[in-house]
Amino acid sequence: MKRIILAGGSGFVGQALAPDLLAKGYDAVVLGRAAASHKGGVEYLQWDGKTLASWASAIEGAEAIVNLTGKNISCRHTAENRREIIRSRVDSVRILGDAVAHCVNPPKVFVQTSGVGYYGDTGDRIVDEEGALGSGFTAEVCRQWEGAFDALALPATRKVTLRLGVVLGREGGALPVLEKLTRAFLGGTVGSGRQFMSWIHLADVIRMFVASVEQTELTGVFNATAPLPVTNSEFMRELRRALHRPWSPPVPAPFARAGAWLMGSDGNLALMSSRCVPRRFLEQGFKFQFPNLRDAFANLSTT
Repeated sequence: MKRIILAGGSGFVGQALAPDLLAKGYDAVVLGRAAASHKGGVEYLQWDGKTLASWASAIEGAEAIVNLTGKNISCRHTAENRREIIRSRVDSVRILGDAVAHCVNPPKVFVQTSGVGYYGDTGDRIVDEEGALGSGFTAEVCRQWEGAFDALALPATRKVTLRLGVVLGREGGALPVLEKLTRAFLGGTVGSGRQFMSWIHLADVIRMFVASVEQTELTGVFNATAPLPVTNSEFMRELRRALHRPWSPPVPAPFARAGAWLMGSDGNLALMSSRCVPRRFLEQGFKFQFPNLRDAFANLSTT
């Protein structure tokens, strides 16, 4: 049985990816903070994301590593949280690289997550994988994150980086919070509403991870976003439509920042523009199940 290691796989994306891998005949091993266990056909091993320990034996002979580890960036960006956001990502990359380097039979592929925050605030510019590193905190996070991955010398292991956009799913990420606000008639445009959002349906991002594992021609950096980014105004309008809610008044930027802080997040995340496209996946012939936002919301919304 082919074994796939999901580091940080107990989070939103990992919880959807593991059962999909099981259905395809893989063994799934999740590295996480909880004590070792076995449930739902998935093996869970404990790790701290920075130290070699008994978990490393699972890397030997594995088909693939998928690294989803990292403190959620949707938190208050205090100095300590910023340090932990970067530290959790960089440490996990380095220790997984150490584990692979000790293998006699190393994994065939290492799929590393990153984010479209790499490009910073793109404004109205359409950005593909050739886009330059941006400025700001999210760009710095991705610079160090990807830099640690690029520094790994793993000659027998194919390396893929997926720069994720906003992943839309019912069980986690941004959508449940936005849906709750919209149902309460608070689903208005944020700030100017002209800032773009690079989004992707959870089902499509799971297929991208599987493709990265199975398709040996895939290597390097890929934007993991839907092909049609939308403005915040369009996003909120489509969400209100899906939930049968009327127009809601806009939320000025200062109020958005204050509200996000009260909710334990950072308002600048919703105000930054990200207009990214998945050029390399499209060139590889990837077929999106949900290429446009209206269909994605129709699939995800329970009205």
